Amino acid sequence: MSDTKYITAVGRRKTAVARVRMVPASKMSITINDMPSRDFLKTDDRERTAHEALHIVDTENYAITVHVSGGGLSAQADAIRHGIARALEKVSAELRPTLKKAGYLTRDPRAKERKKPGLKKARKAPQWRKR
Repeated sequence: MSDTKYITAVGRRKTAVARVRMVPASKMSITINDMPSRDFLKTDDRERTAHEALHIVDTENYAITVHVSGGGLSAQADAIRHGIARALEKVSAELRPTLKKAGYLTRDPRAKERKKPGLKKARKAPQWRKR
């Protein structure tokens, strides 16, 4: 068994679940599902979203490994941000006010509404005909 101490946290958004593991390191590296974060998230916007929690607290000394599943890429990026923020909070309680004010510790509860019987989607009804 290794002596390396690591911090784990779980982030969620819609149906996406991200399991984050942070290990102290000399150089910042982020791996998502065994791929570099840039290759996995594909766009600058999603990558920026996933890394926002790190940039707001100016942390650059962790090797982060993420396993994410479910949802789409944007929901996965939000789940990763949530997981990283929760892990940073475990590292240092002094970071909590900064992360909380930015809204990164709050799990976004919005999810897709279920389809109702007799309707085409959750609220969309078939076209009404008088005759």
